[in-house]
Amino acid sequence: MDLVAVDELSVRYGRRLVLDRVSLAVPEGSVYVLLGRNGAGKSSLVRCLLGEQRPGSGSVRLLGGDAWRERAALLREVGVVPEEPDAPPAMNARELARFCSGLYPSWDGAGFAARLERFGVPSGVPFGQLSKGQKGQVTLSLALAGSPRLLILDDPTLGLDPVARRAVFDELIVDLADRGTTVFLTSHDLAGVEGIADRVGVLRGGRLLVDEEMDTLKQRFRRLRLPAGNGHDLEALAPVSSVTRAWGSEVVVGAWDESFAREEVEVSAMTLEEIFLSLVGQEGLR
Repeated sequence: MDLVAVDELSVRYGRRLVLDRVSLAVPEGSVYVLLGRNGAGKSSLVRCLLGEQRPGSGSVRLLGGDAWRERAALLREVGVVPEEPDAPPAMNARELARFCSGLYPSWDGAGFAARLERFGVPSGVPFGQLSKGQKGQVTLSLALAGSPRLLILDDPTLGLDPVARRAVFDELIVDLADRGTTVFLTSHDLAGVEGIADRVGVLRGGRLLVDEEMDTLKQRFRRLRLPAGNGHDLEALAPVSSVTRAWGSEVVVGAWDESFAREEVEVSAMTLEEIFLSLVGQEGLR
């Protein structure tokens, strides 16, 4: 079963088309990572998933129900971590947990306390006095304590230091291993998500440029270093970008075929970040 099903989704703000007929699906038990430059439409798509914004056209189904019309009932089984952690500043983590426990049918209070302890976040300090990293860790702990079928995270590590980022991903990995929670995640931390993503989507200019399995994506992209004057025809390999160097040229191809291998051509596998940059440009991680 697909816990997220987006079909031909379009969103406009006035005359500006932010999402243009986007379709994607997130099967139960999988981790889907949506990437894109700032302004590509990621947050608008998340708002539609959460029933916070009505699509201009198309449909969004969450856990089998209409995300706009059935929002209140559906979110009882959804954990949410927003880009900017938000909670009443005067409430501490214990008070937030007591409040949230009545909203979810399968609240895990012991799990919440254990996560805070692993994160090293004091449970008695008001939310407004915590660091940004600690606020994010409290928000993630609250989201997971509801034992959600689906976890939606909108760039949860944005602005965090490396230690806090690593802690967030480590906690996600533990939860995925223990319960197989389905995850929909937007992120600028490509190195962090590369190890957990099953499927990757790339938005560019409001359109879904890529939507495929992580392994497939990494198998078909390669960086080729060709000596000067090399006459190999690269058209069949679907060149994505090319840079001329003093010694020859460096070409990224999106349809690598092992039969093309030549002794004089150096072939390198690519990380998710390198693939993303080749698709959206060198300013992609701003």
